[in-house]
Amino acid sequence: MQSPGWGKLFGWQVDRRSPTPLVRQIYLQVRTAALGGALGPGAELPSSRAMASRLGVARACVVAAYEQLAAEGVLESRLGSGTFVSQDLTGLVGASGRRGRARATTPRPIPLAAKAFPDFERSAVFCESRPFNTGRTLVDGRSRETWRKLTHQAVRSLGVEDLGYTDPRGSIDLRRCICEYVKAARALRCEPEQIVITAGTQHAIDITIRVLLRPGDDVWVEDPGYPLTHAQLLLAKVQPHPIPVDRHGLVVDTGLRAAPKARAAFVTPSHQFPTGVALSMARRLELLAWARNTGGFIIEDDYTSEFCYSGPPLASLQGLDRDESVIYVGTLNKALFPGLRMGYAVVPPTLLPAFTTARYLLDRQPPTLCQAVLAAFMEQGHFAAHLRRIRQMYREQRDALAATMLRHASDQFEIDVPDQGMHLVAYLKSGQSDVDIEAAAARARVVVRAISRFYRSAPPRQGLMLGFSGFPRQLIVPAAARLARLIAEAPQGRAS
Repeated sequence: MQSPGWGKLFGWQVDRRSPTPLVRQIYLQVRTAALGGALGPGAELPSSRAMASRLGVARACVVAAYEQLAAEGVLESRLGSGTFVSQDLTGLVGASGRRGRARATTPRPIPLAAKAFPDFERSAVFCESRPFNTGRTLVDGRSRETWRKLTHQAVRSLGVEDLGYTDPRGSIDLRRCICEYVKAARALRCEPEQIVITAGTQHAIDITIRVLLRPGDDVWVEDPGYPLTHAQLLLAKVQPHPIPVDRHGLVVDTGLRAAPKARAAFVTPSHQFPTGVALSMARRLELLAWARNTGGFIIEDDYTSEFCYSGPPLASLQGLDRDESVIYVGTLNKALFPGLRMGYAVVPPTLLPAFTTARYLLDRQPPTLCQAVLAAFMEQGHFAAHLRRIRQMYREQRDALAATMLRHASDQFEIDVPDQGMHLVAYLKSGQSDVDIEAAAARARVVVRAISRFYRSAPPRQGLMLGFSGFPRQLIVPAAARLARLIAEAPQGRAS
């Protein structure tokens, strides 16, 4: 039998102010001692009555904890003898020789395959809510209330068929809504059957890489360009060739010289990431001609096409394509809110069977409830109304950001005020390092992204990418003034 001070030896106690139930507290302490080696296999535990008295709890709490541990095989009860740590734990854990402390273990080495996954670029900043983080959205009260009501309606109307397995491509109702939208807004040539619902842009691009490419294949990527797409290609052991971007977009001639046998080109033609330039019509036709002549594919990432502030955007590449060479990728996470986790790919018919199978193998199907709510939101006209309101709001936020920055330090940078998108770029004039300013801004509680980080081979420009979509004007103006003063006071001539 254990000594009367047995429970005290391990410092066991319960905290009645904790939100964790008493039964759970007792369970965790005994389980930790048994699996961590403080109690060896075969060690006897106090009776439930003695443990309850020692901890000052009802005996039923201890009984329930013991029963749960016995059901899990951690403890075993011997009729007429008591409760013991299971003998089956022999070899799983061991005591250090000093009761109450588990033996130290050697850290398990990281597999080589796991080391291929790079750290997310500035991952700690992704969830920052301070200006001027990128990719953030605003949802007004009207859209939020409508979404809430439609969610309640969808839950009440769920049928048996909604609770089981469905089409990997997504619900036909939602695909019809998206098809109608992209035909009207982006002049796409497609049918609902060609649309595959994904969790967003990255999910769609991941499927595309798996379907189209093999290790060692050459592909074109924009330089500067979106870092996560570049990382996905490297993980797939594909060979990305950075192709420079000028004021007309991707320089197709350079791509033809650098990688004439490329199998695919990954582009953001409507609002190039990060520069914001639009791919000119001449370049669009050159890119389509390249795909037609070589059998290559174009992955058109149209990530912010909903937000065009002056005149209609240029026609989508997919809408100009006559050779089934374009996979169009769109996201509703930017148009609505990132937590939605809903995007789509418009897939050429020849690739659709492979794309659907890959989507099935990776994630079986999209969530039923979210699709039902989104389909209703679009069918009833709320999506179009939401875009009209938010587009006007974002335009005002863009203009407030640009005007405030220029008013306080116009001689320090030049701003490209974009006709589309959710961010703008302030290019530094005086030789400062955008990485240094990024760090200084963080200390001043302002989030900016140094665009020099997004260059691969082309000479990097020094500039700051500033998101304006996720912040009301009353936050933008003081933060922009603070940032402008910081830039004006930054040391010059330090950019490499």
